[in-house]
Amino acid sequence: MSLPTPLTAEAEDSAGRRTDVLVTVLAFTGIAVALVQTLIIPIIPHLPEYLHASASDAAWALTATLLCGAVATPVMGRLGDMYGKRRMLLVGVAMLVVGSVICALSESLAPMIVGRALQGLAHGVIPLGVSILRDEVPAARLPVSTAVMLGSLGVGGALGLPGSAMIADAFDWHILFWTSAALGALALLLVMLFVPESKARPGGRVDIPGAVGMGISLICLLFVVSKGADWGWSSGTTLGVLAVALIVLPFWGWFELRTPQPMVDLRASAHPQILFTHLAGVAFGFSLFALNLVLPQVLQLPKITGYGLGESLATAGLAMAPQGMVMMAVAPLSARVTKTRGPKTTLMIGAVTVGVGYLLIMVLMSATWTLILASCVVAMGVGFGYAALPTLVMSSVPASQTAAANSLNTLMRSIGTTTSSALAGVLLAHMTIDFHGVELPSENGLRAVLALGVGAAALALAVASFIPRHRPDAAVTPADAIAEKVGLRPAADAD
Repeated sequence: MSLPTPLTAEAEDSAGRRTDVLVTVLAFTGIAVALVQTLIIPIIPHLPEYLHASASDAAWALTATLLCGAVATPVMGRLGDMYGKRRMLLVGVAMLVVGSVICALSESLAPMIVGRALQGLAHGVIPLGVSILRDEVPAARLPVSTAVMLGSLGVGGALGLPGSAMIADAFDWHILFWTSAALGALALLLVMLFVPESKARPGGRVDIPGAVGMGISLICLLFVVSKGADWGWSSGTTLGVLAVALIVLPFWGWFELRTPQPMVDLRASAHPQILFTHLAGVAFGFSLFALNLVLPQVLQLPKITGYGLGESLATAGLAMAPQGMVMMAVAPLSARVTKTRGPKTTLMIGAVTVGVGYLLIMVLMSATWTLILASCVVAMGVGFGYAALPTLVMSSVPASQTAAANSLNTLMRSIGTTTSSALAGVLLAHMTIDFHGVELPSENGLRAVLALGVGAAALALAVASFIPRHRPDAAVTPADAIAEKVGLRPAADAD
């Protein structure tokens, strides 16, 4: 094996700096997108007043983002593989900016729903960013770069709640969306300046029938999950929407299996490593929601209930902020485990850690600081799991399918989170206490939701155990191949 020349060493240093800049820009973009998901939470109780609408109608400001994000994520991933990941990344961030400006100018419900729907189109940015890393980052640095990118989700979510609460308290609520627009505009500029376009672009034909069929199926299923409790689980509306999903979904699958360039490659998704990784993603997404639901409620419920801590919304938001920092902080550790033991082990460690964290929360609910400590254990497990999932996906698909496969895994996590939300809502609606004429979640109800989180973590561990093992050093990224060709890195079999 030939030794690198001084020029080669200098070139590798330059490549390393470019990688650092790329990861930083993509992580910042991820933070900007994650902020949108928590941006609106502090003003939800006031939306009917702000938008001159009923509470049920105002809830569409949340539902529109969920539905558009679910449909757009896999579509943008597939288009990114075909026509350029950077190009679709720019489209997603641009939609975030446009949607934020529309929301900032809104005084009624209709434009707010339009703006929030456009913001939902940005949900595909995270898997696109991870896929760009595969194209541009050497395999040795890919696990830690991926972990940092996924950690940005936690940072954005953790900073979004307290930051939004403080802005909403001190300024007009429209400032929230102007802030989102400004962050999105900065992310857009940084992506244009520092993110290169992928060279792995096979092109092809857009599977419009597949996209439409998938969209109808997803929207109907998510409607049932998210609105079933409001409509009534046995109502004609709920059963009718569910029937549409159950009718369209098999026909969509039949069509996708027979089209030469499908929107979702179902045959590839049936590969054991990809299939069980997607199922683990559903379980992880399911488990994560328990923390986001229970922690704010325990912190804010009145002390007189005997289990609430009586904190303000701003304090509750600050108490959740360390979770995001922990997710980012464990990135190097999760990457080390992935490189030495493989992403399957990293995923299983994450599942065990999440389960232990929820058990700790169940016994440490009596003080704010103990609750924060236990929630950080959950966040550590989420950081491990979220870093492992895209690594498992990318090690199983060619570079030309990276964005589509990552986007589908992101969708699986979202489905898990949405399902968890519906099930937890049903539990808490039936396990309440009467507090001066107001129904509040009971302590047993909150513990039941935490138990769901433990069960979902156990399910993720069980599913992960079925993922076939592969060598941790087997992956070669497009960046490695290019470096080999130009002489920046000797070939693996050189002597």
